[in-house]
Amino acid sequence: MNSKGSTMVEEITIDDFLKIDLRIAKIKAALEVPDADKLVQLVLDVGECGEKTVFAGIKSAYSIEELNGKFVVLVNNLKPRKMKFGLSEGMILAAGPGGAEVFMISSDNGAHPGMRVK
Repeated sequence: MNSKGSTMVEEITIDDFLKIDLRIAKIKAALEVPDADKLVQLVLDVGECGEKTVFAGIKSAYSIEELNGKFVVLVNNLKPRKMKFGLSEGMILAAGPGGAEVFMISSDNGAHPGMRVK
């Protein structure tokens, strides 16, 4: 632990950080995933980067209805991952311990799909 009481994690360089392509994405569709306790399927509009499908473990914290139209921050260049339910093409950023306490990271008004987060 450091002097402020938080757990230390491995430090990265600015070059490491710059490899991560964070983009603003708009949730075009949020879909139930049959037989999944935690996952929802999100179809994201990432502007000039196109559409991406992401499976996110946010089912306990958000209803399908409230997700549609929300803006989120997407890790756009994460290697796609084959899952039981389909291919996940990125990851949305969220905070919290899990379950009902998951809080998606979003943008201020004025940001638009595809905008780079730096």
